[in-house]
Amino acid sequence: MELFVLWDIDHTLIENAGVSKEIYAAAFRGLSGREPTEPARTEGRTDRLIMRDMFVREGLPVPDWHFVETALAQAGEAHLEELRRRGTALPGVHDALKATSAQTGWVSSVLTGNISANARVKLAAFGLDSLLDLPVGAYGADAELRPHLVAVARERAQRRHGASAGISTVLVGDTPRDVEAALTTGSRILAVASGIHTQEELTAAGAVEVLPDLSDTKRVLGILESFAGH
Repeated sequence: MELFVLWDIDHTLIENAGVSKEIYAAAFRGLSGREPTEPARTEGRTDRLIMRDMFVREGLPVPDWHFVETALAQAGEAHLEELRRRGTALPGVHDALKATSAQTGWVSSVLTGNISANARVKLAAFGLDSLLDLPVGAYGADAELRPHLVAVARERAQRRHGASAGISTVLVGDTPRDVEAALTTGSRILAVASGIHTQEELTAAGAVEVLPDLSDTKRVLGILESFAGH
């Protein structure tokens, strides 16, 4: 195993068209019995933090995580068809994932703030799930802070593929939090300005390699190859 590629999902691989915030609102409603007064604040954070923040802002006690995760999974499944109808895979994503998965010695998975059930829903909605090694990914239930997810994914890659502890790892994401997670864990970062953050903002956050999106498969592969073995 020469390279471990971990992709963010929302606004990196897919555009959820607001369905994500509807999932959080539905989970909150199911747990509290009322509508939230304002939308969830996401911005690259994990589901643990997003949902806790919603309850704190509403002045309500935070439920045990088990109940929160169950509510999120139920809401995610219920919104699958709406996501498929309104959302889309972003330009070049299918080709980039297919090409990455075909590379000998590379393992391609996800590092996402979504719980695993909803990550699978979002990927399956656009036929991307089969192009990723999802069991070695890291998800929003695994840790509160995004940088801590990197160690989770590496440990899973070691168990499943015998990867070394120092395997070259690259994160692909669209927010400064993705950049931070890479820089603080000794990983590389390929940032994409396909979300709300500009190329300039991502560069200012510390990303050296920044693309407007993933539409240029050859360039994406070239950048990833330059990270292999480093």
